[in-house]
Amino acid sequence: MKGLHHHIHERKRVHLEKQEYPSKNPYIHFLDDLVLMIAFLFPLSAAPQVYKIWVERAVDGVAIITWIIWLILSVPMLVYGFVHKEKPIIIMYSLWLIVHTSVIIGVFMYG
Repeated sequence: MKGLHHHIHERKRVHLEKQEYPSKNPYIHFLDDLVLMIAFLFPLSAAPQVYKIWVERAVDGVAIITWIIWLILSVPMLVYGFVHKEKPIIIMYSLWLIVHTSVIIGVFMYG
């Protein structure tokens, strides 16, 4: 079965038209840059939560199970990024792993 799956996958790749990176199309190039910027900024959206936990030492209202689930779900996404060599995904989920871990540790320390 593995051989069949591999063969089908190889046939699909033959028909793919891969775009060069960075793209010469200004709109696609802009999108590439935007996604890379979002990969850094999106994990920063949790900065207020991290600040509240680590600086104010306040863990009231933090749903630890949610953060644990997010941590667990970030691992396959990071692996996916490495397997497919997708820099924005690798950056974003590496940062999310740090954020999730810091929140979880903070909740256990100050909860």
